[in-house]
Amino acid sequence: MEFSWFSIVVSLSLCFFFKSLFNLIYSNSTKSTAKLPPGPPNIPILTSFQWVRKSFADIEPFLCNLRTQYGPIISLQIGHRKSIFITSHDLAHKALITHGSTFADRPPAPLASRILSANQHNINSAPYGPVWRLLRRNLTSEILHPSRVKSYGHARKWVLDILKKKIKEDSDSGNKVVCVMKHFQYAMFCLLVLMCFGDKLDDKKIREIEFVQRDLLLNVGKFNVLSFFPKFGKILFRKRWNLLYKLRSNQENVLLPLIHARKRKENKENNGEEEEVEVQVVTTAYVDTLLNLNIPEQGGRKLNDQEMVSLCSEFLNAGTDTTSTALQWIIANIVKHQDIQVKLLEEIKGVDVNDGDEIKEEDLHKMPYLKAVVLEGLRRHPPGHFVLPHAVTEDIQFDDYVVPKNAAVNFMVAEMGWDPKVWKDPMEFKPERFCGEEVFDITGTREIKMMPFGAGRRICPGLGLALLHLEYFVANLVKEFEWKAEIGDEVDLSEKQEFTTVMKNPLKALISLREG
Repeated sequence: MEFSWFSIVVSLSLCFFFKSLFNLIYSNSTKSTAKLPPGPPNIPILTSFQWVRKSFADIEPFLCNLRTQYGPIISLQIGHRKSIFITSHDLAHKALITHGSTFADRPPAPLASRILSANQHNINSAPYGPVWRLLRRNLTSEILHPSRVKSYGHARKWVLDILKKKIKEDSDSGNKVVCVMKHFQYAMFCLLVLMCFGDKLDDKKIREIEFVQRDLLLNVGKFNVLSFFPKFGKILFRKRWNLLYKLRSNQENVLLPLIHARKRKENKENNGEEEEVEVQVVTTAYVDTLLNLNIPEQGGRKLNDQEMVSLCSEFLNAGTDTTSTALQWIIANIVKHQDIQVKLLEEIKGVDVNDGDEIKEEDLHKMPYLKAVVLEGLRRHPPGHFVLPHAVTEDIQFDDYVVPKNAAVNFMVAEMGWDPKVWKDPMEFKPERFCGEEVFDITGTREIKMMPFGAGRRICPGLGLALLHLEYFVANLVKEFEWKAEIGDEVDLSEKQEFTTVMKNPLKALISLREG
């Protein structure tokens, strides 16, 4: 039996090898004028399989070496698709801003990703076109509009109280050192669940949602190999396919009842029936906007259950892990650099708030050093070292090369933020670099110096909300607590890759309530 499977795999590999070799020769002979960006030699099948098994975190150091050999734009064969990597600020600006509409597409999603995104019916993966515009416009105008964001102020206060309570319980429990990341993740998740589903759910339900979301995130890397031999993968990788279907089913079983509950509530309100429940905390939740959405290009139909699950999942993931990861990196540097904490506290004390009150959203604009600390955190420790892959809507001549329509175009975010040609002492944490008179343009419209949220038409729509949450929680956590490293312990800023780029050794800090 083992010999039979071995024979099948070898036969398939040889077939694909000769097919790929033929395609490569034919392509070179018929498209001699189409010069692709340079890269290491490609051995059909073997090279593709080598890279598809690795994450971008594994490839990143290799790309840094390739840059010195091949220049700022590099190509690799990953799976069955060519991948282009853009490593420089000027080329990123040229692609995402100057040629923004051309580089605004997404590569066709692998089969596994189509299942998780309901056939690319979410904002991150939808092809550039009317459906993507509809979904993005709905999020930005209905949930992320400044007036709507302001209406969630009570939710931020509720979550801040949860966070402070959990930190205080840990610091008072006899465990002098507090591991804060779990509290940051839980707090951010509570906030996003409230904004998504409109209710203050109990701890058990929140933990249930958190479990299915995290279970899927931490296993998603296992499904990269499913794009290799897609016609035979369901046989060769049967266990991984079964795991994928199980994780997706678990997610739907938890999220769909919450979606249907909001739909029933909306129907009762439309029929003039009174709800025999506690008054809703949020007047409009993200789910409410999805229930009312029509897709004109598809006959004016409503979103189906699977599409709403994918959009809710995207909303929860996008605002939880990235923000909590960035928050931990920022607090870790505040612990490591006590002078920054002192300067930040002085600025906080200068804000006109009563003792015991929180720093509110309207107070944040008075705190330029706080903004500088947050921006420096995002530059030095971007939660994602790459933005999601882009694709071009048509073959384009770009920097003396051709970027083909079917290629995945990637941008090396971390390397741009660490470029010594742009940033002095780039690996040092220096908020003062953002304290000049000129307001830093994090959107990259004028020029790209760093792009933790991407840039151009596919820039993260939650940019403003993420900055607000980071500034709000950093300010209030520093106002409430004194943060120190454990005696004799140095804060370790080593990295590792999970869903985001996190601290290899999560931050443990001595935390005490400030006096007065």
